[in-house]
Amino acid sequence: MRKRLVNTEVRLAVLFLAVAVISACSSTKYVPEGKYLLNNVSVRVDHKQINKEELKGQVRQEGNLKIIGFLKFHLAMYNLSSSRKDDGWLKRIGEAPVIYEEWQKSKSMEQLSIYLRNKGFYDAVIIDSLTVHPKKPKVNLSFHIRAGEPYRVRSYAYEIEDPRISPVILADTSRQVVKRNDIFDVDQLNAERERITVLMRNRGYYGFSKDFVQFVADSSLNRKQVDLTVVISDADLADVSDDLVAHRRFVIRNYRVNPDYIPPQVAFTKELAKPDTIFEPPYTYFYRGSMKYKPELFERLNRVKDSTYYSLRNVEKTFRSLNQLQQFKVVNLNFDVVDSLGNDSIGVLDCNLLMTPLQRQGFSVDVEGTNSSGNLGVAGNLNYQHRNLFRGAEIVNVTLKGAFERQQAVVSESRLNFNTREYGLESSLTLPKFLSPLDDRHFFHYQVPQTSFTLGYNYQRRPDYTRTITTFKYGYTWKSKPFRTNYLNIVDLNYVNLYEFNPDFINSIEDLYIKSSFTDHMIMALNYTLVDNTRILGLKDNYHYFRWSFESSGNLLSAYTRLIGKSKVTEQDPVTNVESEYYKVFGTRFAQYLKTDFEYRYGFMLDKANSIVGRAFLGIGLPYGNFDVLPFEKKYFTGGANGIRAWQVRTLGPGTYKASEDAYPNQSGDIKLEGNLEYRYPLLGLLEGAFFLDAGNIWAVNNKDNREGAQFKFDQFYKQLAIGTGTGFRFDFTYFVFRFDLGMKLRDPSLEPGKRFIIGNYPIKAEHFSLSFAIGYPF
Repeated sequence: MRKRLVNTEVRLAVLFLAVAVISACSSTKYVPEGKYLLNNVSVRVDHKQINKEELKGQVRQEGNLKIIGFLKFHLAMYNLSSSRKDDGWLKRIGEAPVIYEEWQKSKSMEQLSIYLRNKGFYDAVIIDSLTVHPKKPKVNLSFHIRAGEPYRVRSYAYEIEDPRISPVILADTSRQVVKRNDIFDVDQLNAERERITVLMRNRGYYGFSKDFVQFVADSSLNRKQVDLTVVISDADLADVSDDLVAHRRFVIRNYRVNPDYIPPQVAFTKELAKPDTIFEPPYTYFYRGSMKYKPELFERLNRVKDSTYYSLRNVEKTFRSLNQLQQFKVVNLNFDVVDSLGNDSIGVLDCNLLMTPLQRQGFSVDVEGTNSSGNLGVAGNLNYQHRNLFRGAEIVNVTLKGAFERQQAVVSESRLNFNTREYGLESSLTLPKFLSPLDDRHFFHYQVPQTSFTLGYNYQRRPDYTRTITTFKYGYTWKSKPFRTNYLNIVDLNYVNLYEFNPDFINSIEDLYIKSSFTDHMIMALNYTLVDNTRILGLKDNYHYFRWSFESSGNLLSAYTRLIGKSKVTEQDPVTNVESEYYKVFGTRFAQYLKTDFEYRYGFMLDKANSIVGRAFLGIGLPYGNFDVLPFEKKYFTGGANGIRAWQVRTLGPGTYKASEDAYPNQSGDIKLEGNLEYRYPLLGLLEGAFFLDAGNIWAVNNKDNREGAQFKFDQFYKQLAIGTGTGFRFDFTYFVFRFDLGMKLRDPSLEPGKRFIIGNYPIKAEHFSLSFAIGYPF
């Protein structure tokens, strides 16, 4: 199977090269007589403060899509088709030639000019240049921009017609977007208008809109300098209703809560009973049949009431909290003006919370292909979910799991058999509140945490051992910013029991440091993870991903054993006769360690289809006290589909250590350093391509690991980095991505110093390549 896939990848590479040659020879095949192919478009500007990418976005015509920076692969595919009308497959997956249009060039000039004026460069000069190929009907179009000096803001003043709102606006001027000596930028003015509008709506001015904020710019007296005045008018009568008196603050009178809301367009098609009501001032609850939620749920999540006056910020908090419940298809918050109770200064609002419910209970069955560190398998889950078990929007999930996987054993097997079996049961309860005696309003300003309890049991039968894992978690999840998620587990308990070892497997582990991690143990940890992810699915834009995690295990149990005066257990290893002393809790040794990870990714879009993604990872675990090694499930490893892809999983490192060829692939360590760079580009339909470069290694943290060359040393680690490169193909099926990558070793740290680079020192062999399969992108 592996050989067939390697051949498939080779064939695709040959096809890729063939199309590259064709694209260079026949790029103008379908260019009409008297027309020109738009070969290239370039924009140059001589001012560093002008965003070149935004400038390019103003150009109305772009050349054909390029991959690898120069190859017009999709145009070449289009040109491979014949001129017959029914020959449409290659035309559909390819890209028709972009024909140069004079009117599009004029439109581009106009758009560039508008953009530059909006950015304060009113005297910019745009010079266009058209270069025709001497032999072929294609042209290169370029725009050279001499920006000149921009207009800048000399002074900034306010003119507020209503004196009652002057203190509110003037008290917040330290946060103003536009400042003296800034470039006179229309986008900055719009941002300032938005800031003032949000400020006023957070201070109770429900009817305040951006139309009240105008800018008057005077540039007549000073060369390329602008005196800017912000005018806050009383009202724009064309946009404000009679009920919204200009600059009137509003208070909230009543809250109407309807968790059974049916939109009018749906209600029109059904015969619905008149809703019943529960009146608990200032709340009125509407329901049909029975009230499915406890009223205190909505009273607790309602943040609108946190301020005396209307606040847009509190409205948004309430909206987020209701969506966070995962109970409703649609959540709508709106307000009715009660004009009969207001006056010119103070208005009165009634708040409507309208929610359309989701299905309360449900079953689902999932069947999936799996890839665990390069080992392929199949898994199935039977899931049950109840969204509102105790009428407080509690979510209960119960999952029954079965999985079969092929895992490499000590004795290699030529046939593909599923020699690993896994069965498990996991249940979780999620509460939409911060379950603690502390008041969450003082700690969580963006979103109230969810409290979760998880209990699970997992049985795993592997070729070399059997283990059971019993887990219990108690923790919180919350967002502190739109793209920042926090995970805090107060208790993360794992009880691991190992038995039925394969004697060949145990005997293959010569290192006592590694062997001792394959023992029964208990992990009682506290951990925290912060994830900052600006990537939006479906949106092709630059993004970053940052993850930091910290975990501490065993300290509470250690303090407990000392507090009760528990005696240590003394044990002697039957092979080495080395004695060790440690505490046991419930008859099991507990792990004690500190561990932290940092991961950073950055995705950069070169254009609408091509991207470069980089990743850096650093992790370290420090065992101490009751357990002088990291438990094996907490150790680091590399290689495989999501690591350094030129090595099979767990076959690299630590350091310069090289295991024997027949050894169990179990290379792991306490420190991991890894970096990856990948260029991704589209190919044919669902097929995407990639080129990648990976580097890194793992190391042991101290001399307790007696594998030669395994220890981390500051003056040596950079000489022990492994480097691999390769190419891959991805099949994007929308809901999941299947990929396979062919990696090649460039630098192997296990080789002798001075000869660690493969190319130039050794003949290229099959052992220098590694083929990996996976579901999803590597990072």
